[in-house]
Amino acid sequence: MRVLLEIELDTQTANGAVADGAVAEKFGRIMADLKPEAAYAFPRHGRRCQIIVVDVPDEAAVVAVCEPFWLEFNAHVDMHICMDPEQLAEGLRRLGR
Repeated sequence: MRVLLEIELDTQTANGAVADGAVAEKFGRIMADLKPEAAYAFPRHGRRCQIIVVDVPDEAAVVAVCEPFWLEFNAHVDMHICMDPEQLAEGLRRLGR
């Protein structure tokens, strides 16, 4: 299933990763593992944030998707199941109305 992750990095943890030069390697490794369909970075409320869209094959995979952000960046992660227009149309068709 396609999910949208909203990731907000802990500022102190991220500052350390930026200062020691590890931030690019850490994000590169996470992105290589997740193979996102889309990924965007931006500031929000003065914090480093990302929106990432990934495919999650089943519920158990949620652990592998979220843990790297928690472990590496002490991040706050919100996960939302999302649909493309065709999936939304199919869902509406299933309503039978």
